[in-house]
Amino acid sequence: MATWNSRGLRGSTLEEFINSTNEFYRKKKLALVQKIPTPITPVEIDHDTRRITKAYFEKDSTVDYIGVVQEVPVCFDAKECKTDTFPLQNIHEHQYEFMKEFEEQGGVSFLIIHFTVRNDFYYMPFRELSVYVERVNDGHAKNFKYSELNDDYFLKRKGGAIVHYLKGLERDLNERG
Repeated sequence: MATWNSRGLRGSTLEEFINSTNEFYRKKKLALVQKIPTPITPVEIDHDTRRITKAYFEKDSTVDYIGVVQEVPVCFDAKECKTDTFPLQNIHEHQYEFMKEFEEQGGVSFLIIHFTVRNDFYYMPFRELSVYVERVNDGHAKNFKYSELNDDYFLKRKGGAIVHYLKGLERDLNERG
């Protein structure tokens, strides 16, 4: 059973950047995107500080963020990668299936990947993710390389902690037609 403190604060820097970006977009009335909390059941609580010190995950969560951008429903997950090889096992099957079903309902699904060693951010459209997932069935390794990624989807950071994923979304929508 996975517990809250077994995952530590993995991805917290990226999520802070995305939360700042979402707040920036909200204030500019460009988007309304919310972080989806992971449902947990507390096991141990420090009664002095009233903090949960140990918990377990109740069920599989979907994605990290859901919202709407200029009338377009979006969902996405934030992932960090310490190397130039991204293991597909970092995307759980239930997350992939949720993103696929979200797309089937007319929404837009994507990943924001932070390659921490390079400090690069990448907007990965669901259709690109699905190519990497599907090629595993053809015997390919269960990963993709930084060098395989489309240069047009790397995100430029401006304004400190802002990750402008709307540029990736705009390109994604334009390529859909």
